Amino acid sequence: MLWIKSFHIVFIASWFAGLFYLPRIFVNLAMVPPQSMAERERLLLMARKLMRFTTILAVPAIALGLWLWLGYGIGRGSGWMHAKLAVVVLVIGYHHACGRMLAKFAANRNTRSHVWMRWFNEVPVLLLVAAVILVVVKPF
Repeated sequence: MLWIKSFHIVFIASWFAGLFYLPRIFVNLAMVPPQSMAERERLLLMARKLMRFTTILAVPAIALGLWLWLGYGIGRGSGWMHAKLAVVVLVIGYHHACGRMLAKFAANRNTRSHVWMRWFNEVPVLLLVAAVILVVVKPF
């Protein structure tokens, strides 16, 4: 079980690293002047590659978490686990929202400002803090 838990932590940390950086690329994309096509294309390429890599990291992170929960019964029936699962659903939703934003940038249909993107960039930090507190402190 400790091996599964260790790899789960590694993949979660890696997944979140991507979720921290991808919206930062969106901030830069939102600031690109319309005539800077080369800069826009370079940032889009970076965002696409990071999104693909982050998605690949999310799969084992979720699978290993399910293995710990269903296979070993960690947190089964506990209030903190229900709250953590809600946070996981929000993280998956955030990941999906990043994919949709990337598609809008690629289609040149983004309507959000760089300031909005900066605030959006803070969401995964809050989700990670919530998940860690729930797992470590187990407040309920």
